[in-house]
Amino acid sequence: MKTKTLYGPFKELITMEGLPLHGPLKDEDLTVFKNQGILVEEGRVSEIDSYNLLLQNHSKAELRLSGNEELVVLPAFVDCHTHICWGGKRINDYALRVAGKTYLEIAASGGGISDTVNQTRSTSQKELVELILKRVKAHIRRGITTIEIKSGYGLNLDDELKMLKAIKDANEKTSATLIPTFLGAHIKPKDFDGTHSDYLDFLIENVVPEIKKHGLAKRADIFVEEGAFGIEESREYVGKLKQLGFEITMHVDQFHSGGSKVAIEEGCVSADHLEYTDDESCTLFNNSDTVAVALPGASLGLGMQYTPARKLLEAGACLAIATDWNPGSAPMGDLITQASILGASEKLTIVETLAAITFRAAHALRVDAGILKIGDQAKFTVFETNDIRDIFYQQGQLKPCMTVIGEQCFEY
Repeated sequence: MKTKTLYGPFKELITMEGLPLHGPLKDEDLTVFKNQGILVEEGRVSEIDSYNLLLQNHSKAELRLSGNEELVVLPAFVDCHTHICWGGKRINDYALRVAGKTYLEIAASGGGISDTVNQTRSTSQKELVELILKRVKAHIRRGITTIEIKSGYGLNLDDELKMLKAIKDANEKTSATLIPTFLGAHIKPKDFDGTHSDYLDFLIENVVPEIKKHGLAKRADIFVEEGAFGIEESREYVGKLKQLGFEITMHVDQFHSGGSKVAIEEGCVSADHLEYTDDESCTLFNNSDTVAVALPGASLGLGMQYTPARKLLEAGACLAIATDWNPGSAPMGDLITQASILGASEKLTIVETLAAITFRAAHALRVDAGILKIGDQAKFTVFETNDIRDIFYQQGQLKPCMTVIGEQCFEY
């Protein structure tokens, strides 16, 4: 006999179905359904309809949330850019930044990514799994059920594989969906004897074959920036990865413009950061399937300008917002808070902000998520309020009271 669970009643329910992937959105474009319920059978959404009708037709279903009529429900969120596989802390980096040092100055003096590389290399795979699961649990508490996780703090064969294996192990121990991305090209490690191009060749010739052999990642990333990798060597590296069947995303335009053009020309699934994307580069996203991913957590952590999200939308981009959760530049990890602050700064409508952390973020990962629809695995999050807009109005202070993933229900 199938297990049936009826969730509701919901004052407001939104599915995000029928909205376009690209360009601006008006709040009146969003369909808000009133007094609805969701019937879940065997972990999948089987019906979305009037709560009273569902209650009448499925009288033997297990009831969840009944009796509370001040609830809204929406698709679970997607965080399409994180670095939550790491060991150690970077508190000293933060203290130096607020004392006036720049990100690039700190990195040049031995802090930054290299500091986390040293700490992650000394962290066991088992410990990394535990740390990932702790951070995933925090994300589920925030209504996030689909999470991209990058490597990039190993920067040698053994430790990059260790990170990706830890992500794979963690994925098998959580109901959330964890999507691994190979970021061996984060920076050239200090202990590598050779040029930046030599290091990229080392990744292609030695690390990538092992990743493919063990099925550890289908996505790859590279950091295009001063102190990391240049535009032309990055273009060559990306081309080789594409030939090997990888989907490509790129860290670009965080401190200098130019990298986003490469990402678009190379047909990358996303171009992430974009704080210094100029007007000319913004226009390149028109008619492009490369998702523009804003990372306001990094802007907050570094005390720098935000991604020009409004200009990107007006140029016709598919805009996503992600946390960039990492130990250095973006340690907060709170997607709703960051998206709300970016929305206020860049004048994003409620529906533009919501689209950026649901189905548009899912498109950056090329996965089916961020839309609540019949037949799909149940992935939704519930807030105790009678108005969807309240979630962003409170800028992250209103937390979900429930997150559902399949047959699992997390209540808070």
